[in-house]
This record gives sequence, C-alpha cells and structure tokens, in this order.
Amino acid sequence: MEKLGIDPASIKKVVISHIHGDHVGGLEGFLEKNNNVTVFIPSSFPKSVKNMIIQRGAKFVEISVPRKIYDSVYTTGELYGSPEEQSLIIDSKKGLVVITGCAHPGVVNIVKKAKKLMKKDVYLVLGGFHHPPISCVKEFRKLQVKKVAPSHCTGDLVREAFRKEYKQDFIDYGVGKIIEIK
Repeated sequence: MEKLGIDPASIKKVVISHIHGDHVGGLEGFLEKNNNVTVFIPSSFPKSVKNMIIQRGAKFVEISVPRKIYDSVYTTGELYGSPEEQSLIIDSKKGLVVITGCAHPGVVNIVKKAKKLMKKDVYLVLGGFHHPPISCVKEFRKLQVKKVAPSHCTGDLVREAFRKEYKQDFIDYGVGKIIEIK
C-alpha cells in the first residue's frame, strides 16, 4: 500500500476471500495501521482469526450467504471448496465484475453463481482461477464472459490459453495493477 501511495486510513471495509496465509497474512499488520474497518470474512474462519480482529479493535462480519457489502458491491457468500471461499461481485454499468481470491470452489462455478445471483452478464472476471482445466476457457465463452484477467494461481498454461482465446479482451493482471471500468 505504501508503494502504491494508498493511505491505510482511507480503507473502511476489508474483504478476505479465504483462510490461506497469502490472503489473510497481512490482515494483522494492516489492522495495526487502521482498525477503524469492518472485515468481511467467511463464517468458516477459525476463532483465532476472529479473536485477532477483535483484539486489534476492528469489527468483523461473518459471511455465509450472498449479501450486499456496499453500493454496487456484493459477496457471493461462502462457497464450498477446500477451503471455503467468498468472491466479490461489482455491479458495473458494463456488466458484472467478478473478483476471485483463488477460486477454490471452481472459477466457472463462481461465475455461474454471480450470474444467477445478479441476473446479469459478466463483463470481467479477475483474480486467481486456481489451476482450472483448459476447458474452462470454452466455459467462459459459453457463459459470455467479455474480459478476463487471470492472476497468480491460475497457472501458465491456462493463462496462455485465455490470452490466445480472448486476445484484446485478455488483461495482464497482478499485484498493484489498476483496472478502470468506465
């Protein structure tokens, strides 16, 4: 956040996708800088994480079912996987933007869930796709996903398959990248 010029005090809500250390590991340090936040965590999180949030002076909301988090921002609710995970849905003017953590419940399942919940087309899916089979590229096309931005845990072969299929609608994405939807 420091390198990107983001003031921790400007953050009011934090959404944690799942329990893996590379997704929740920085939370304690962040809360030391700003505890005036609400942290949205899957209800399956262990008591130790919930206690840490409280001990740092922040509030948390356990997510089990889909719900609105903020204007035009929703959670899929906790989806079954190993581990359980939630994803974000942003209802933009161009369509839904689905943001995954690692997509342990299956990235195609998450996209289907978002479309069913919101009854709208998906403009962009971004985040980790968790080493899906290459067939998910065709599934995304069937689901009429317009743009993709697969990141860290997608795997090189699948990222390249998406790049080849989506061409100009493939977004090279990773930590610190800013994507504007106008």
